[in-house]
Amino acid sequence: MTGPTYEATRRGFERAFAEYGLPERIRSDNGPPFASTGIGRLSRLAVWWIRLGIAPERIALGRPEQNGSHEQFHAVLKAATTRPPAATARAQQRRFNAFCAEYNQERPHEALALQTPATVYRASRRALPRTLPSIEYPGHYQVHRVHGNGCVWWRDRVLFVSNALIGEHVAFEEVDDGWWTVYFASVPLARFEERHRRLWPMASFSAGRSASSAGAAPVMKKRPNDE
Repeated sequence: MTGPTYEATRRGFERAFAEYGLPERIRSDNGPPFASTGIGRLSRLAVWWIRLGIAPERIALGRPEQNGSHEQFHAVLKAATTRPPAATARAQQRRFNAFCAEYNQERPHEALALQTPATVYRASRRALPRTLPSIEYPGHYQVHRVHGNGCVWWRDRVLFVSNALIGEHVAFEEVDDGWWTVYFASVPLARFEERHRRLWPMASFSAGRSASSAGAAPVMKKRPNDE
């Protein structure tokens, strides 16, 4: 991957989804390209996930310990394979491959009752579709397309929603006199106060429980030949 950009990250996920299928949810921190500071903290990547039926699950702001097992895995991976780094990219990839083989197929994990991940893994039954499925909203919703400036037309005036949603359709459901809930797909993003034309963001994605119980990553006993 050339960098943490939307394009590069999406290509990586496309390869993973094509091989393993679609997950129900993906847990991440709140940084780019996974999240943004906009409405619903949506990013272009999160919008794509939602279109695929994947629920973004984010840790709470400023709570990296909620992703503790993930951070621990990366620390052990780096220590075992990149310090010092291999002489070439191909040799470095061989180190990664050996690490993955040990982690998934050889080392028992306490969190899996001393089984290896390979023995309990089951591929997703949801395949990556060739085209994104369309979004259908209930008939009583007011549906609006988000234009190239991130705005929708509301009562003959523009209303800024989100740059991450450009080209998508959002829906407004009236929940009280002059109050609307704004949705993207099934995700509630904000309350819209029509009188003052103000959006009040909603907490769209659950932070979930701490992920510190997934088991420690293995320590490589011996590195493969880098030549």
